[in-house]
Amino acid sequence: MNVTLRLIKRLLLIILLVGLTAFYHNLNAQGYKIKIKVTSFKDSSIFLGHYLAEGNALYPDDTIKLDKNGSGIFKGNKQLPIGMYFIYLPSKRYFDILLTNNQIFSIEADTADLLKTIKFSGSTENTIFYEYRNLIEDKSVELNRLIKKKKIASNPQEKDSLSNACEKINQEVLEYIKKIKTDYSGSFLTTILNSMEEIVVPPPPKDDKGKIIDSAFQYNYWHKHFFDNFDFTDARLLRTPFYEKPIKKYIEKVIPQIPDSIMPELDMMLGKVQNNQDLFRYMLGTFFKHYASSQLIGADGIFVHISEKWFIPYATWADKESMAKLKKEIAKMKPSLIGNIAPNIKLVEVPKEHFLIAKNDTAAKSNPYVGNNFTISDIKAKYLILVFWESDCGHCKKTMPLLYDSVYPRLKDKGVKILAVHLVGSVEGKRKWIDFVNDHQMYDWINAWSPYSYDYMDLYNVSYKPLIYILDENKKIICKRIGPEQIEPIIGLDSSSRNIKLK
Repeated sequence: MNVTLRLIKRLLLIILLVGLTAFYHNLNAQGYKIKIKVTSFKDSSIFLGHYLAEGNALYPDDTIKLDKNGSGIFKGNKQLPIGMYFIYLPSKRYFDILLTNNQIFSIEADTADLLKTIKFSGSTENTIFYEYRNLIEDKSVELNRLIKKKKIASNPQEKDSLSNACEKINQEVLEYIKKIKTDYSGSFLTTILNSMEEIVVPPPPKDDKGKIIDSAFQYNYWHKHFFDNFDFTDARLLRTPFYEKPIKKYIEKVIPQIPDSIMPELDMMLGKVQNNQDLFRYMLGTFFKHYASSQLIGADGIFVHISEKWFIPYATWADKESMAKLKKEIAKMKPSLIGNIAPNIKLVEVPKEHFLIAKNDTAAKSNPYVGNNFTISDIKAKYLILVFWESDCGHCKKTMPLLYDSVYPRLKDKGVKILAVHLVGSVEGKRKWIDFVNDHQMYDWINAWSPYSYDYMDLYNVSYKPLIYILDENKKIICKRIGPEQIEPIIGLDSSSRNIKLK
């Protein structure tokens, strides 16, 4: 999809910077005071930072220098937002901590084995957090050892025994997590553990004969209950390394990949977080970026929808220049969106006879005043394949003969016509066009150009070549930005079931 990359980067940077600035407003006045002692690091600088939705998105909040004993204090007058934070050490190692409503506690750690030696005073939740992490690590080591033994075991009884041992470990872990959730119900740690738990999809219902009654049951259940464990409206989870993954999974895998299905879901999600500035900015930025670069057919329509309904009215943090550029970009994209009636541009059709004459006639080949004026609405066809191309384009040199020789022969007897619009309007452009059409004998479709105007390039958002549109008999755009091999499947599909990726 052709959305200016520089514009997208600029708007996303604004979202991020304003969002991060907002972290330091609306905060509890209690403040934070985290005493820390780390052996092996004396007179060294360390910093405290937070995650933001992705595991590789790390942001510093405070920096201190440890004294000669390896001790120091992170402190501030305003409480930091609740979330998962990290303490980054000079050895380029770091460890995670949870910051909840209680932000006054102490940490002691030995760099020889951070996970095993770390101790917290005054923070029960972090103590439980590290007990959980240590158990998971120990059980993972044990489980991997059993799996390796099972792979080389030759005795079936031994394999069964090892399988049972693996299952026992899994059950122990599940029981441990269940106990944490029960004993510390309502804690941030429990919220994190819940959010990491996949929903269990029950088997589909069956009749008395064992036949599945509803083949879509499991998908519908998965769709309906996807957010049962993960509350995307909980702003605390935004400051963890795993907020974005389920969001992306939902919009890419769970929602049917059809624009008409996607847009209401995005509206639902944005509407639910609109009252929280941090969540709203982040989610809007995520959707904005995703659909600006998505290869899904119709993604430009989703991008326009997000921009018009959400970004332009509510992104008060965006500067006037960026917003003006976005509005201009949207105006350029709208005429050629799927579902619209194709702009009725005026073109000149050059007949087969002229191509044949011009093959060996230099004067005829250079004459731009040849052909018959027409508009797209003049063409009567069940389907019209509209192709914008250029004879000098390397990709066009491969695509156009493929379209003519391999695809078009199977379409022309099915009420399908092809309108091939050559983009270069100069005399030199016409000479190359004539040569290419003659070389490949592409006479049996509508060869056209517009030697006097390039307005159609904006109306059809022609940003790369070749660009293929499919129009129905009413000249409504039903698909675009596809390869020749995708034309037949799309024409054979009902419009509500198209989820083909862009070429």
